[in-house]
Amino acid sequence: MIEVSHLSKSYGSRPAVQDLSFTVPDGQIYGLLGRNGAGKTTLFNCLTDEVPPDGGTAELVLDDGTRRALAPDDVGYVFATPILPDFLTGYEFVRFYMDVNAARIRDGRSADDYFDMVQIAPEDRHRLIKGYSHGMKNKVQMLCFLIARPPVILLDEPLTSFDVVVALEIKQLLRQIKHEHIIVFSTHILQLATDLCDEIAVLHEGMLSQLDHALLHSGDFEAQLIELLKDEGEA
Repeated sequence: MIEVSHLSKSYGSRPAVQDLSFTVPDGQIYGLLGRNGAGKTTLFNCLTDEVPPDGGTAELVLDDGTRRALAPDDVGYVFATPILPDFLTGYEFVRFYMDVNAARIRDGRSADDYFDMVQIAPEDRHRLIKGYSHGMKNKVQMLCFLIARPPVILLDEPLTSFDVVVALEIKQLLRQIKHEHIIVFSTHILQLATDLCDEIAVLHEGMLSQLDHALLHSGDFEAQLIELLKDEGEA
């Protein structure tokens, strides 16, 4: 599991995340639900060491109980806005990524097998990534963690750019692989969180509130959530 303790990050005088503590065991999809600007991306950047936190720790706890600091190689990060080399074709990039991570690959799949997993058509695989839609670029991002299989996967608003069919396919894929990973899924869409996540926490103004998953389908759950997420002016 990963264990985050008292993680904080501020930009100048503005706190982005404040004293966050939570644990996520393997085999679960942990949902971070929050409005835009709530601190979800800042938290992910701290966990991947893209942005150094001001305080707190993030540790990976192994099956034998030993623990160590979470390292960038432990984490696969799917960005809300895909960051890919536009000058390569999708196939060239996937082959390159497979070569770089050859020591990690255990399933014997070919590049075409991986493309099949995310439903990218054969005629699109040899096009430049520059010409891909946002949704196709997001699929290629997802191939990176399917290839490298890091223990921790961070998904930052990953399904909002997909059409209905593709989103359903990706959700099914995440459910299939979650037993081998620790998956943290950030979204501002309540329906995505309730459909996909085993546990949900609300991130609001940089602070975390754990929700009782058993209450997700109660009649007044949405009203309680809206009240929790209101800004002071709206309240």
